Amino acid sequence: MVTLPPVSATGQAETGSRSALVFDRLAKAFGQKVAVNLLSLSIPVGSLYGIVGPNGAGKTTTLSMATGLLRPDAGRALVHGVDVWNEPARAKSRLGVLPDGLRTFDRLSGLELVTYSGLLRGLKREVVLPRATQLLHVLDLWDAGSALVADYSAGMRKKVHLACALVHSPSVLVLDEPFEAVDPISAKTIQAILTDFTAAGGTVVISSHVMATVQRLCTHVAIIAQGRVVAAGTTAEVAAGEDLEDRFAQLVGAQTSREELSWLRPSSA
Repeated sequence: MVTLPPVSATGQAETGSRSALVFDRLAKAFGQKVAVNLLSLSIPVGSLYGIVGPNGAGKTTTLSMATGLLRPDAGRALVHGVDVWNEPARAKSRLGVLPDGLRTFDRLSGLELVTYSGLLRGLKREVVLPRATQLLHVLDLWDAGSALVADYSAGMRKKVHLACALVHSPSVLVLDEPFEAVDPISAKTIQAILTDFTAAGGTVVISSHVMATVQRLCTHVAIIAQGRVVAAGTTAEVAAGEDLEDRFAQLVGAQTSREELSWLRPSSA
């Protein structure tokens, strides 16, 4: 298993370099089902970090606990050394979050929603309105005009929620499936935004099932299976000279089912 340096009690790697985000022995169970099992991970400042794993591996649960959306049964999450659950206001001011399946104020237009998100973050209207306007232009949402977010397509909703995560200029972005349902041109725009953000010193954590995107875009990657980290490090280290998708299958023990479905044939009936 490839691992990052161990995490100290202060949320710093033992090498002394400060981590942007630390998962420290996070655990969560739903009834008898253990979703996250004492998971620990240290995410370096300035990295574009991919979190991948099979369906049900615990990715969304982990990210929800790390961003203050779901209280862990045990463990803690630190954002630049600030405990998410002991000091939620301080920690969340540093975070921009795009959760999976987000419910929001969808009876607002895109501009109203992004502006409202900025105001909730404490920005003044004269600051947030130009930012919201620019984000909607960049993400190709401006032409939607006064249309309500409730009437947006799935891809448009994903993009407007991303704009809400960006508008207050956080230091750490945590994005659950940011490219899901997004068209290829918009996906390239989002990738450029994330790359520029990390180049400027920000940190991005994304979960995704698209291994090719993770391998091309991310500087680091962690593979999670059964609520634990099975490999973590730079993307090159984890891939170990192979295609990341093949390496992923090896590490999680996945096998492609080739059972013949004899009944599945074209029919003229």
